[in-house]
Amino acid sequence: MKALLNTLTALTLGALALTAQAEALKVMTSGGFTAAYKLLGPQYARQSGDTLETLLGPSMGKAPEAIPNRLARGEQADVVIMVGYALDELIKQGKVDPASRVELADSRIGLVVRQGAPKPAIGTDAELKAVLSQAKSIAYSDSASGVYVEKELFKKLGMPAKGSMIERLPVAEQVAKGDYEVGLQQVAELLPVPGVTYVGKLPEDVQSVTRFAAGIPVNAEHPTQARALLHYLASPEAQPVVQSTGLDSVSR
Repeated sequence: MKALLNTLTALTLGALALTAQAEALKVMTSGGFTAAYKLLGPQYARQSGDTLETLLGPSMGKAPEAIPNRLARGEQADVVIMVGYALDELIKQGKVDPASRVELADSRIGLVVRQGAPKPAIGTDAELKAVLSQAKSIAYSDSASGVYVEKELFKKLGMPAKGSMIERLPVAEQVAKGDYEVGLQQVAELLPVPGVTYVGKLPEDVQSVTRFAAGIPVNAEHPTQARALLHYLASPEAQPVVQSTGLDSVSR
């Protein structure tokens, strides 16, 4: 009995210690990994006891919500989740601890049309070129995928660049409202939006694969808990959730 009481006491003290150590983590995340994070974050919070305050914003661009702009204004964060090369730039600037960098997932670009519109074929370069050439209006994002579409995709397809870069707002929402006929963005950002039909990923030879990564800013208030969160997001047990949102797991 005494041994049982000692065990129960130890467990109680352990639980109290965990409760005492629980922290409120501030997480800045950009679009491509957000759907996975919104599923994995609550799971982590339940397991760890930590709470997560989430701030959304693109990995780059002029919008005030963009993660680099938030950090430049002095906003504090414990974790930033963003396009890998944008994170690397923050590391070069001394704003993110280089030893904290964790690779999370690969993201590919997909295409949507408004729900109820005919679903076009885009399985080959020629089919994709025909769809984009005939589209009266095209929308793409102001983050990594949109930069690729504007600067490289049209050139690879041998056609003039066309369309509009949408700042901050989800591209699929603009297509769902009927403001644009075709939307191009990372698949994980297209799938959660109602009112559109997901057509598919771009052909692989004209595809752009964006690596999402995460790190801990040098001004993080809770770096130990932040490392635990990053370990969880990159863990094997998280991968089925990551893949369910349209992302591809990183080969390790």
